[in-house]
Amino acid sequence: MGPLQPERLLRKFLPRGLFGRSLLIVLVPMVVLQGVALQIFYGSHLETLSRRLAGAVAGEIAFMIDQIERDPTRRGLVMQEANIHFTFGTVFLRNETLRHLPPPDAPGPVDTDLAAALAQDLHRPFNVAWHTHPGLLRVNIQMSDGVLSIDVPRKRLFVGTFYIFLVWLIGSALLLFVLAALFLRTQVRGIKRLAEAAEAFGMGRDNGPIRPEGAIEVRRAASAFNRMQERLLRFLTQRTTMLAGVSHDLRTPLTRLRLALAMQPGIPQEDMRDMEGDIAEMERLIGIYLSFARGEGEEQAVPTDLTELLEEVCAAARRAGARVSLAAPHGLTVTLRPEAMRRALTNLIDNSRRHAAEIMVGAARAGRNVQIFIDDDGPGIPAGKRETLLKPFESDDPGGTGLGLSIARDIIIAHGGAIRLLDRPGGGLRVAIELPL
Repeated sequence: MGPLQPERLLRKFLPRGLFGRSLLIVLVPMVVLQGVALQIFYGSHLETLSRRLAGAVAGEIAFMIDQIERDPTRRGLVMQEANIHFTFGTVFLRNETLRHLPPPDAPGPVDTDLAAALAQDLHRPFNVAWHTHPGLLRVNIQMSDGVLSIDVPRKRLFVGTFYIFLVWLIGSALLLFVLAALFLRTQVRGIKRLAEAAEAFGMGRDNGPIRPEGAIEVRRAASAFNRMQERLLRFLTQRTTMLAGVSHDLRTPLTRLRLALAMQPGIPQEDMRDMEGDIAEMERLIGIYLSFARGEGEEQAVPTDLTELLEEVCAAARRAGARVSLAAPHGLTVTLRPEAMRRALTNLIDNSRRHAAEIMVGAARAGRNVQIFIDDDGPGIPAGKRETLLKPFESDDPGGTGLGLSIARDIIIAHGGAIRLLDRPGGGLRVAIELPL
């Protein structure tokens, strides 16, 4: 577990989306490269120039002090000459002593280099005030009879190319970031549209072909998806047409059998009822098998009031003799195929009605999904048989076809949802359905 912890920590802070990760792949090497370039410039070239400039200023100040100490009577002339030739501004404060000053605010190594150069050349107490006047720094030096205050232009200690280089680094980084973001956004947009179209088509929402965009590989994937979608829709249309013909061909002989039985007066009434019941059962089974094979694939998904749909299904179950209660909020709108979902819910409630005396139906919003619960007070289903009963032609009812739960499961999965058979609190079976909004 130990070696995996850094990897998990890194995965936790990495972007989860393709756009963020692609942008990170582009920007991290660029930032590292520019950081190395800045360090090379800052650590060698800038420090060398800073030391040289600071040494020059410190040498000029030391020259002034040396000239004044040799002949104190020429102090005024030396200060005047320094102001002219060194662009200094010098003032002598007689009988003053040095005061404590706050730390310097100069960027980079300038303050350290100047302090080191002054300490090496002056050999007397001094301090440097960096924020006394804009554009100037003040060097205060303790003399025997006062303090010599020298204003030095800041531009003599700074390298203008450093700021140009820094602006270039930041500007180029921002420009590359914007260009990379725009480029990657175009590429990711094509992939996102492809994923959204595939998800919508998988839930039965035919939004038509998508427009290929982005890199050539993404365009090929989009074109392949459009061709696949077209083939599937054509296959579904052909299958639906064929099944409609099969339905007609199978029901026509059954209708003739029903008419032939009605025209045979010699058949006992009890046998007549049995044969008519067999024909009706055959028609019902044919309808179930065709519905299972068709899967309601020709219906389009539309925004539907799920609460109203549940009320209609529960009302139909009550007319069939079931005791059904419903608890669902008003205005619960879900994008689905209403007739297919009606069939799925009807199958589930009919399955509960055959095994239970009371059925409780509920629905509620859960984040970006909606949950539907169908509870009954029947004997329930053992946990080991639940997955099996969701498969076609599997039934624990001797008179059942084993298709009711399977049809309901296929319809719910086609909507991008999920169905589970659970134990109902207090006994019985709970059918839990989750659908995307």
